[in-house]
Amino acid sequence: MTTHSADGYLPSETEVFMNPAQVAYFRQRLEQMRDDLRHEMETIPHADADDGTREGDQTDHASADTEREFGLVNRARVEILLAQAEQALIRLDNRTFGYCADTGAPIGLKRLVAQPTTALSLAAQEARERAGR
Repeated sequence: MTTHSADGYLPSETEVFMNPAQVAYFRQRLEQMRDDLRHEMETIPHADADDGTREGDQTDHASADTEREFGLVNRARVEILLAQAEQALIRLDNRTFGYCADTGAPIGLKRLVAQPTTALSLAAQEARERAGR
């Protein structure tokens, strides 16, 4: 999926890497991602939010437990994504965004456009996955 900024800008390989226009583009994307995730978090019921009635048969209880478990998993997923967005914004502020945390090499615009929260180049990610086997 290609995502253009509000003014239609899309980073290009022909530009200087992490020039001000690219930084502004990624900041806009990450801030929007963070806002969307915060909104999503607000819509997920808290784990301790219980209907309190606990009426119904075993099927009703099992269904409620399944929904509660799904909410917990979804909340954890959103919290991870939100933390990743926040970390990427910090990297933008300290000018390390777009550079691999392992190698220091540029990550590449295609990867950053597809996954702006990434901190690793594709080669470094693959190396970590191979080492983890």
